Amino acid sequence: MAVREVGARGHRGGADRALRVLRARWRTASIAAGWRFPSDWGLPEVDDVCVSVVGGADLLTALSGLARARARAGAGLDETLADLAALHAVLTTPTEIGGLVSADPDATPAKLLRVTAVAWADTAMGEVRAAETVETLTGLATGEYLRVRLGEVYRRAVRDGYCPSDRFVLLVVSVDLSRVAGWPRLMAMVLVADVLRQVFDGGESVAVLGPSVAVVLAEREGGLAERAADARGLIADRLAVDPELRSARRPEVRVERLPVTEAAALRLVHGVSRA
Repeated sequence: MAVREVGARGHRGGADRALRVLRARWRTASIAAGWRFPSDWGLPEVDDVCVSVVGGADLLTALSGLARARARAGAGLDETLADLAALHAVLTTPTEIGGLVSADPDATPAKLLRVTAVAWADTAMGEVRAAETVETLTGLATGEYLRVRLGEVYRRAVRDGYCPSDRFVLLVVSVDLSRVAGWPRLMAMVLVADVLRQVFDGGESVAVLGPSVAVVLAEREGGLAERAADARGLIADRLAVDPELRSARRPEVRVERLPVTEAAALRLVHGVSRA
């Protein structure tokens, strides 16, 4: 009995050490990959993932739980996927190899990416969803809400005596998904939505108008061109993470000046939505 107890304790000790080593290596790799706030990294769900890896349990379920926890904690999709890439790099780099483990998002298996992204999106969208005004998959405003918002803009312009076309633009973001089929098409717009929320976070109205088109109603101000360029680059980077989305052409971002009248603006939105 004594021998068996010592053996059990030794086995548990070995497993505990493996968990500590995995967690430490993953945290280091994630921070090196760009995790912004190290103190926020260690969630209980991180330990669940480590236990799944060491114990050979269902990793996909654990990753789904971690992605949901990341979304609730306010981590963006890009940061969550970079953290996943860090985990994958650690799991595929033997412990015996010294030095810093470098995360490569392109090397992360598509199955892990999808499970993580879907779980993150489900939670993130659920927390901001208003059924009448928010599109279910992306969490962006619907075309109907954008039309209401445009009406508000034009009514205020009449009251305050200025022309909306002098102050507002419609930033149109489109992705060529003609060579992409099935689930990856939907994931592409989830990634687009996450980027637009990140870049245009100053009260702009961001809406989805179709399966491959999103728009931002923004004021004409300094820095708009730079933010548009940032959004274009970030979207391209996100699409490149998933092998099944690499065939999507680089996103097009263009600026449409609002017309003088509300009726013309609504026609513009209709035309954009059918592009």
